[in-house]
Order: sequence, then C-alpha cells, then structure tokens
Amino acid sequence: MCGTCGCDDIEIDTGHRDTVAVERDVLAKNDALAEKNRAWLASRECFAINLMSAPGSGKTTLLESTVRELTVDAFVGAVEGDQAGSLDADRLRAVGCRVVQINTGSGCHLDADMVARALRELDPPHRSLVVVENVGNLVCPALFDLGERRRVVLASTTEGEDKPLKYPHMFRAADLVVLTKADLIPYLTFEVDHFARHLKRINPAAELLVTSAVSGEGMSQWFSWLRRQLQPAEATGVPESSASSESSTVSSLSVSSAVPSASS
Repeated sequence: MCGTCGCDDIEIDTGHRDTVAVERDVLAKNDALAEKNRAWLASRECFAINLMSAPGSGKTTLLESTVRELTVDAFVGAVEGDQAGSLDADRLRAVGCRVVQINTGSGCHLDADMVARALRELDPPHRSLVVVENVGNLVCPALFDLGERRRVVLASTTEGEDKPLKYPHMFRAADLVVLTKADLIPYLTFEVDHFARHLKRINPAAELLVTSAVSGEGMSQWFSWLRRQLQPAEATGVPESSASSESSTVSSLSVSSAVPSASS
C-alpha cells in the first residue's frame, strides 16, 4: 500500500519494533510541517478542513453543493487528493471552485508536505474556506495531520452502520461525522441510531450530521456548521461583507497543478 506511512512494512508476530520506529520518525516530521501549514493558514484567517472517507462516500458531491452555497459568504478553495486523474477536481472546477490537484501515485494518503506545496499554489485570500479532500481511505489518512483546523469524516449509509467500530482510529480523529446518502435509508438495513451509538462509543465528542445531497436533508445544518467555523473569533454573525466581496472576484477561477508526492 504505502511506503510513506509504513503500512506496507508491517510484519506479523515480530513486535513491529522497526516499523514503529520508522512510523514515529515519519509522523514527527509530518507534524512539524503540519504546524507550519496551520500557522500559514492562520496568518490568512483561513479555515481549513481535512475531509476524509472511504471511496464513494460522497465527498465530492458534498463539496459541489458546498461551493454553490457558500461562495456568497467566502472564497472556497480545494486541494484534491487522488491516486490518479482529476475527475473530482474537474467536477469542482465546473461549479466555480479553485482547485489544486495532487496525484499520489501508489500513496494512500496526503501528507503535510504535499499540502504545503498545494496551498502555495492555491493561494487562498484572507478568510477563505479551504477544503482538503483526502484520498479515499479510512486507514492511513487518520494518522497524518495536514495543518487543518477541523477533521470531517464522511460515512455513507450504503457502507453499513458498523463503520466506526471497524475503523476506530479514523472516527476517533473526527471533529464532525457526516452521514451521507440518507435518502437511501428506506432501501437499506441501516439504523441511524445504531450508527450514532457506535460513533459515541468510539468518539463521544464528535458531532453527527445526517445528510442527503439528493433530497437536501441535513444540508442546511452542514452549511450552518461551516459558516460558524468561518466566523472571526469576535463575530456573532455571518462573515464580514469584505470576505464575500473578495470571493466574488475570484471564486470562478480555475487553477490546476500537479503536485508531486513527497518522498518517503
């Protein structure tokens, strides 16, 4: 799988001593770079989220709706992580989002160095919303701080209600969990209460939103959550009009850049 995080080096019944030492070294370097990213974003008063999920959970569909809704409030930019291609980035550009594409090749996650280079290319204006759509994977992305302010994990109803129990590290890292494809619940053996109970067992502090981009269920709550995060610390209302004005001049731009993976 991934030579960067060491998940392809795990040996069964050996104590994992070498693997743990390498992992700690990699993660320590990544965390230092992530703090620099966080400081750079803070200097611009940008709110950044790390959007993580399994493949097909609906990250890009959620972002398409988000761009349409929030560009009246703030500039919305995205860093798009995929192993190959630019299909998701192209979808976001089509709705007026500035996007920087990162192709990781065989890598199964983004890291802080990749995101640092992408952020310079994205060049978000002050008080922007920056969304990092991570590579579809419920394992390795949970380990890597990218410099985000909040971690948002998506899970779709079609994946089953036991996902928090099967991938505890990912759900334990989440500030917000967005359950997607709620419109399909009548056709599935899925109980939202069971999912919520499993999530609470793993991460009692995480918020849960139940949404459907098709029916619109829960989308207003998602937009409201984002707007609250975008508010300056001293504000009590929506972001200042100056941020909206700045967004209107640049939100339709499209920036494409292939950012190479960081060497392991």
